[in-house]
Amino acid sequence: MSLRLRLLLAVGAIAVIALVVADFTTYSALQSFLYKQVDQSLAQHPAHLAANPVTGGPDCPSPHTQAFGAGDGGPGGGGAGANFPNTYGIGYIALATTNGSVVDGLQCPAYVGTHAYSPQLPNHITGFTLQSDGTESTTFTAGPTKPGGPSFRVRATELQNGDLIVQAFSLGDTANTLHTLFLIELAVTAGALVLALAGGWWLVRLGLRPLADVERTADSIAAGHLDQRVPGAEDATEVGRLARALNVMLERIETAFTARLASEARLQESDRHLRQFVADASHELRTPIAAVSAYAELFERGAAQHADDMPRVMSGIRTETARMDRLVSDLLTLARLDEGLPLDMVPVEIVAMAADAVHTATTVGPAWPVRFTATEPLEVRGDPDRLRQVVDNLLGNVRAHTPEGTTATVHVDQSDGVARIVVADSGPGMPADEASRIFERFYRADAARARTHGGSGLGLSIVSAIVTAHGGSVAAASSPGIGMTVTVSLPSIAMASDATGEPT
Repeated sequence: MSLRLRLLLAVGAIAVIALVVADFTTYSALQSFLYKQVDQSLAQHPAHLAANPVTGGPDCPSPHTQAFGAGDGGPGGGGAGANFPNTYGIGYIALATTNGSVVDGLQCPAYVGTHAYSPQLPNHITGFTLQSDGTESTTFTAGPTKPGGPSFRVRATELQNGDLIVQAFSLGDTANTLHTLFLIELAVTAGALVLALAGGWWLVRLGLRPLADVERTADSIAAGHLDQRVPGAEDATEVGRLARALNVMLERIETAFTARLASEARLQESDRHLRQFVADASHELRTPIAAVSAYAELFERGAAQHADDMPRVMSGIRTETARMDRLVSDLLTLARLDEGLPLDMVPVEIVAMAADAVHTATTVGPAWPVRFTATEPLEVRGDPDRLRQVVDNLLGNVRAHTPEGTTATVHVDQSDGVARIVVADSGPGMPADEASRIFERFYRADAARARTHGGSGLGLSIVSAIVTAHGGSVAAASSPGIGMTVTVSLPSIAMASDATGEPT
């Protein structure tokens, strides 16, 4: 069963219950009101006539005597007494004496006709209560003495001598009024129920329209459109709150899905880099291993018996093993940095550190002059050996990839809390697209991977890994004919000053 049908049935059930309760309350209230009016009419009858009965008159019929509760009741039939309406609206009146007879003369005044039925009175009337006029009376409803007759509202008043005055009024008009009310209520209830169901169906359809929007949005999302959102989230309703909750959930799902796709892309890229790294490492190691193998084979073929060949063989073996040692050392350094091994982080004064690296570079490669400038002493928190390796590798890259006589400049300064080490050279440079890739492992601008300019392609990769481990960044800019500039940015720390304001 659908939610719409369940809501419609609930609306119908509530409407039926409410209408039935309202109809019953209205019917009961009107019945009570009409009965109260009849009782008031009965209470207004001059019952004192029973204390002074008369024997007829010009406006009264001939007197007669019958036993109370016996006989056919004269024109009324079925009971003792007179059956008629009068000016007080009484349809039946009789006096029941203690010896069971009816006293004449209660017809007066204004006899206007007879009633075809009489009330079916009980053998013993009880339940008398004291009234405001000093008499004791009781009021009850009685049926007719003949089938098909109306019910009667009966009032029995007990006199001081023990006699009873029995007055009754036909409830035919009251019953007709209540029956008419019942038919009206039945028609109104049926019409109101139809109207409630029609209005409920329209309201339920209107109220569930946002849920239909949610359903369509869910189908769209299931089809792969994760950017879809449920409308109506700005409404201050239950459906609006549901829409807001669903939209938050959808945003998180989309974010998680996007992150997953990005993670898968990174994994694929990492796998590609790993495969490339293994291939490059194998390529780099293959050459020195092949050279060592060739020297060993040369030694086996007779170099051991020729003293002139021995120095050349041993020198070649030492050169190739040194190359393998540097390559393995660089690979081990990168592996440790990738694993996130802790560095020896201490305050490092990078101006002095860079000056020492420049002095060493001019000693190792005097054919590549290096100039050094600095604006002020600067400190960063880092590993002194690794930071020194950064400058050494950058200057070593200048010697490896530029011709002799190329001038290099090392400049240290600070800007907005960031310490910068800038290494620039006046070499031939390279295209910008190649410069953006020089920090990739084993990358060489030469597609044939020739070693004309030396190096394994790991020096600048180590620079990038060390700088990243220190929370910094490195960038390269170059164009053909204007050289290359590499900028290393590291978070600086404030330096203490002496009393004169000079750095200490």
